[in-house]
Amino acid sequence: MGTAVSASAVHAGATRSSYGLAVLSLINFFNYLDRYIVAGVIPLVEAELRIDHQQAGLMGSVFMVVYMLFSPLGGYLGDRVPRRFLVAGGVFVWSLATIGSGFAGTFAILLLARALIGIGEAGYGTVAPALISDLYPRSLRTRMLSFFYLALPLGAAAGFGIGGWVGAHYSWQAAFFIGGGPGLLLAVLALFLPEPRRGATEAEASPEKLPFKTGLRQLSRNRLFWTVTVGLTLMTFSIGGLANWMPTFLNLERGLSLASSGLIFGGITATAGVLGTLAGGWLGDWGDRHWENGGIWISGLSLALAAPVMFAVAAARDPVLIFSLTFLAQFLIFINTGPLNAAICNCVAPAFRSFAMGLNVLFLHLLGDALSPTVIGALGKRFSLGTAIQVNAIPVLAGGLVLLLGTKYLAKEKAHGRNARRTC
Repeated sequence: MGTAVSASAVHAGATRSSYGLAVLSLINFFNYLDRYIVAGVIPLVEAELRIDHQQAGLMGSVFMVVYMLFSPLGGYLGDRVPRRFLVAGGVFVWSLATIGSGFAGTFAILLLARALIGIGEAGYGTVAPALISDLYPRSLRTRMLSFFYLALPLGAAAGFGIGGWVGAHYSWQAAFFIGGGPGLLLAVLALFLPEPRRGATEAEASPEKLPFKTGLRQLSRNRLFWTVTVGLTLMTFSIGGLANWMPTFLNLERGLSLASSGLIFGGITATAGVLGTLAGGWLGDWGDRHWENGGIWISGLSLALAAPVMFAVAAARDPVLIFSLTFLAQFLIFINTGPLNAAICNCVAPAFRSFAMGLNVLFLHLLGDALSPTVIGALGKRFSLGTAIQVNAIPVLAGGLVLLLGTKYLAKEKAHGRNARRTC
């Protein structure tokens, strides 16, 4: 009898975890679809609203500024209130704002709608990784978070593709209507997400709540957290600019049609992103089993290798070569997604994970892709989009070096501390 009850409880727990991961991953798919659908229709918006590249870049920057500023608040609440309500409310707000983007008759109203999307996503993006960490133990966490982050390339690709195709065949307004609708249903599904105790899957017991000042003091001294955050920030600057401008670069400077450039780039992003994210989940677990912070080291190496490939993408003229190099660059970049996000969750107290994710979001967007769409647009206006994309490879290289050198330094420091304790 006891065994049957225990097996039933385990099955029920696994079902609840699977439901939570599935719903959060599906929400994440539409999160990135709604975020990047605007990139597929930039030329149409520019033509109808009479704006230039630099102004169009503000659509990405305004979203990111609002998202990053509200993320610490979302994380603070995520450590203190039922997380399913924050997720549901956030999805509902950003979905309505995406639909509202299609009704914008002026550039100012469109910017306002993109800002509201940032508020909605801040209530979700900081909470979901912490919730998944409480559904799965550390031994499975990197792989489960990699599955969750598969939505990044798939959702971004769908945004590029749907934006370009629907915009070319119907209108840019229709693209926003189609992108925002499904989120309203997902907001309802989010109300039924499981709500595990914070730290429920940790090997050692930990408090479910942590005084904010105590958590902040611990986080300020957490060198691993800051190393990962700096590396992610540099990487995010580059991929934000690339994602926002690559379809337009292919259309205006390489002669591809708007519909085909969005669909092809979206397909490459989806394929390379899925394969890279899955590879990162496996490599991250393998690296962590073989040496300390092995997953972070692998992420740093993949970013360092991606930088010269990104530079070559913008220099290439042949479409086949452009797409081949784009695939390789994105594969190498997406390898880091699971390991780096798992590293943040693993190195922070469970009761403070949501805020740590929120603070991470603030920094990586404040100094990352809140700036890069406008910076790349300005460089494209002054020189060319190809030149701007080449310059954009530099932060990727810097991010890889920070992760490689930072983890090496921390490993040496920890070894020195162990030796010192033995001497004493």
